[in-house]
Amino acid sequence: MKFTSGNCYGIIGANGAGKSTFLKAISGEIDSTAGHISLGPGERLSVLSQDHFAFDEETLLNAVLKGHGRLWEVMQEKDALYAKADFSNEDGIRSSELEEEFADMDGWNAESDAATLLSNLGIKEALHNTLMKDLSGKQKVRVLLAQSLFGKPDNLLLDEPTNDLDLDTVRWLENYLANYENTVLVVSHDRHFLDAISTHTVDIDFGKIQMFAGNYSYWYQSSQLALRQQQMQNKKAEEKKKELLEFIARFSANVAKSKQTTSRKKMIEKLNIADIKPSTRKYPGIIFTPERKVGDRILDVSGLSASLDGTVLFKDVSFQANKADKIIFLSRDPRAMSAFFEIISGNQKAGAGSFQWGQTITHAYLPLDNSGFFKNDMTLFDWLCQFSSDTMEAYIRGYLGKMLFSGDDIYKRVTVLSGGEKMRCMISRLMLTNANALVLDTPTNHLDLESIQAFNNSLLRYPENIFMSSHDHEVIQSVCNRIIELTPNGIIDKLMDYDDYIEDEAIQAMKDRMYG
Repeated sequence: MKFTSGNCYGIIGANGAGKSTFLKAISGEIDSTAGHISLGPGERLSVLSQDHFAFDEETLLNAVLKGHGRLWEVMQEKDALYAKADFSNEDGIRSSELEEEFADMDGWNAESDAATLLSNLGIKEALHNTLMKDLSGKQKVRVLLAQSLFGKPDNLLLDEPTNDLDLDTVRWLENYLANYENTVLVVSHDRHFLDAISTHTVDIDFGKIQMFAGNYSYWYQSSQLALRQQQMQNKKAEEKKKELLEFIARFSANVAKSKQTTSRKKMIEKLNIADIKPSTRKYPGIIFTPERKVGDRILDVSGLSASLDGTVLFKDVSFQANKADKIIFLSRDPRAMSAFFEIISGNQKAGAGSFQWGQTITHAYLPLDNSGFFKNDMTLFDWLCQFSSDTMEAYIRGYLGKMLFSGDDIYKRVTVLSGGEKMRCMISRLMLTNANALVLDTPTNHLDLESIQAFNNSLLRYPENIFMSSHDHEVIQSVCNRIIELTPNGIIDKLMDYDDYIEDEAIQAMKDRMYG
């Protein structure tokens, strides 16, 4: 398998399939048991570090500069030479060699380039000379990302680079990588991010690694089409081929209409029928079935305010939810959305204001922090029985089976479940409520791509009201028809698509004023 310059390879696979292991083998962090890995002559490899404590004694700027190992070595040797009291002729010769190498690596712009990367990733200039150990975990992630990008390495390996980034910073990273001229390999659960940057998809499944031309959406849609064709035994081969060619043409035309980045242009040129294979993936069966239709009154909110540790999260939140509203709540402070959902779910008191659900509304809440639900030592089966009026084994097995818990899985203790498994349990619980209003706080957290795709599809089919927050651009754009942004100085409330909202300059100016 060969990865070539100018392409971005999105690496996908179920949780535990070996995506991160694949990147570690390429980077040399672990040894491969067979085969070999080689870089082009003189090429540099950069990896997004997962060790949040490795650079604790460094300033932010120095931590980023260390991303280019050879440049950092030259800088240190230069400084040591110039600091010598007995600077010799040999030192002069050596320093001139180092200066030449330093200039060839664009060393004179290194600090300003590092500072620009930090600022673009949301780290304010005032922090650039502070120590890494004084940052929060989420801030460290941004610095380590800047470190991996620094110096435009020939080969860039990124494992979940959008974790802990806000939507605006993810957009910046999308644009940066979509026009990147070297080789990028990236593991991500963010489908919009993968679609924006990838020219190819690398699928790790059943111990096999296969490369396909096209981004995640192309892989998903084409593999589903091929799977349906596989199940249609009566369809002639020529008809199937024609259908696949028509799919490629439609997909290419849609991509061509969207924002044309370097990666998108390259991707369209490489799509071909030979790459289309049936999917072997298992997708959860997520089905939300409201017990009754909503009435005319959904949710009325009047003057709600909330603060945390002296910080105003939001103030003067007033709106009326209407039938068929699927509302995405945004804020520069993610704690604002969680506080709002806790309040309207009755778990927390507001600092001021009131809210009232309509009489026909049955609302169900999926919180961001679900740890309180898993403190007992129950089996999966007994855990889900707590939330069901019907505790017959076949009935409960059915709900767990939809979330890919089968056989003896139902006797696992909930205390040993992974984050993704716990989230799938919470979704099973949510399905049991038959609610006609869903309150969802970042619902795709910890889920793999298959579960995110299934969840997205279920929300598209859901006929009643949704109140949600999310870091998943694709979920927001495809599901939501109304946007409410919570700020310390009121709300921005718009009936519009998310893509239009983030591109609207007047709205961006309004946001700057309201957060100011």
